[in-house]
Amino acid sequence: MTFDECTAAIRAKVGGDSGLNATLKFDCGEACTIFVDDQSLPSAVDNRSGDADCTVGITLNHLAAMLRGEIEPAAGFMPGKLKVQGDTGVALRMQRVV
Repeated sequence: MTFDECTAAIRAKVGGDSGLNATLKFDCGEACTIFVDDQSLPSAVDNRSGDADCTVGITLNHLAAMLRGEIEPAAGFMPGKLKVQGDTGVALRMQRVV
């Protein structure tokens, strides 16, 4: 999956309201940043880089694998496939958007 395909997949999953009730940023380094704002209605998904309640550091390849269902978000924490900064409660609800 490309960066644009990942953004589109997350946007489709979030829809108008995912129930995340927070802001979440997927930081894929230089490859991309995907920002989910589920505090506004309707929810917004874009590629801005700003402060979020929770930031998930992940490679684009691992993010694509999560979106394809090949990696469960909770399982990604253990082997270090993703790193979480900020509100871990938001990270636990991340499955609503991937």
